[in-house]
Amino acid sequence: MIRHNPIPGLNLYNPLHFFAFGFGSGVMPWAPGTFGTLAALPLYLLLRPLPLWSYLLVVLVGFLVGVWLCERTSRDLGVHDHSGIVWDEIIGFLLTMTLAPPGWLWILLGFVLFRIFDILKPWPIRNIDRQVGGGFGIMLDDQLAALYALLVMLLIARSGVI
Repeated sequence: MIRHNPIPGLNLYNPLHFFAFGFGSGVMPWAPGTFGTLAALPLYLLLRPLPLWSYLLVVLVGFLVGVWLCERTSRDLGVHDHSGIVWDEIIGFLLTMTLAPPGWLWILLGFVLFRIFDILKPWPIRNIDRQVGGGFGIMLDDQLAALYALLVMLLIARSGVI
């Protein structure tokens, strides 16, 4: 039996689409970015024990691969920055958690802060999102949101509130 594909052009058997759609999490009909960020949690837990330089190298490679991956998938779908493309959220969450203190409370805080900044896109993120195209543009706005979230998390950690 052949089922209707709700996203024309998407083929999750294609490794590019599979990764760009966050291991399939991006096919969720609502809040795919949030589900994509959730898909990043197991990856973060696997990477967390790495030395900082190794962790940052993984994030950098994930970003560079993501530029290509998101560009190709976007082109295949015929939609720039389709909401189901969530590789940018995965790498964004990893960047958010780069210097996070250990513990589930910090993981939850990083998750919430990243989603807030990714959704609201405060200045200059929204401008950059509108002006920078292609795979680089798809990836860049999420990484800027991640830097905002990381900065707020570090300020909270430094303040001793948590």
